[in-house]
Amino acid sequence: MTPTPGSVGKLPTEGSEIVAAIDEIDGQPHLVIANIARDGAWISVPRDEAASLPDWE
Repeated sequence: MTPTPGSVGKLPTEGSEIVAAIDEIDGQPHLVIANIARDGAWISVPRDEAASLPDWE
């Protein structure tokens, strides 16, 4: 299955800052994508299930 990027709901507003990082959740590494300008605005996926950069080329 090839991921299809898109937007669900509202697009980030002006002044938003979207960042990504690998973080540990429940003892397992996850890719976390967050809008650090808003509380609770983040998603995560286990690192092993995240698409690598070459997969997006």
